[in-house]
Amino acid sequence: MLTPAIPVKLEVFEGPLDLLLHLIEKNKVDIYDIPIVTITEQYLDYIKKMETEDMNVMSEFLVMAATLLDIKARMLLPKEINEDGEEEDPRAELVQQLLEYKMCKYMAYELKDRQVDASHTYYRMRTLPKEVEEFREPVDLQDLLGDTTLAKLQELFQLVVRRSEDKIDPVRSSFGNIRKEEIDMEEKTAYIMDYITGHRNLLFIDLLREQRSRIEIIVTFLVILEMIRIGQVTIRQDRIFGDIYISAVPDFQIPAGFVMTAGA
Repeated sequence: MLTPAIPVKLEVFEGPLDLLLHLIEKNKVDIYDIPIVTITEQYLDYIKKMETEDMNVMSEFLVMAATLLDIKARMLLPKEINEDGEEEDPRAELVQQLLEYKMCKYMAYELKDRQVDASHTYYRMRTLPKEVEEFREPVDLQDLLGDTTLAKLQELFQLVVRRSEDKIDPVRSSFGNIRKEEIDMEEKTAYIMDYITGHRNLLFIDLLREQRSRIEIIVTFLVILEMIRIGQVTIRQDRIFGDIYISAVPDFQIPAGFVMTAGA
């Protein structure tokens, strides 16, 4: 007569790291010094008893089993030396994973406890009468002013005014509005050429006096420079800082298509 099998109920773990953490706590061992032989035997014993149809879940546990066996084999071999000349512990990477998982697990427990506590919190709606909510304490002007006098207010006002004046730029504040002055460059060029043609030999200052604004003086100067460049006029100065004379060359003619532009 066969003895009926005793049913064994296994604990359900969220993953291989959860199972390893359980075995470490169960054996009360130091997580930084895991007895890899004992933990590996208990881990393999657990997955032999697992009954699951989900191959994705089972594969995760089998991968960890292979990792434990690999660490176990490396523990039997001579220690590997890293670049710093220190012995490498084959368990180091696994320990780091367990520590990170443990921290996340405890944080999840803490958040769950807070969620439970929050569900037990209730707020009461305000029930104050409208008259109480709208009440505002009257302002005592005497208490508000205190020892403030008209002289102190005047002194404060003057202080504010002085600070405002200190912030004013003494140069830029005197600037007026800058307005764009439109000048027809083609018309201005033709005028200057006609003027030089009519006079043939004239003082440069006389030509400038004919201009009505600063921008016209600048444009006139640029046109003269261009005429000198193309060889249509000549200039002379008899002495340093003396008058400048402009003379048209013989047989002076306006070049075909010559127009002074703003970019010339």
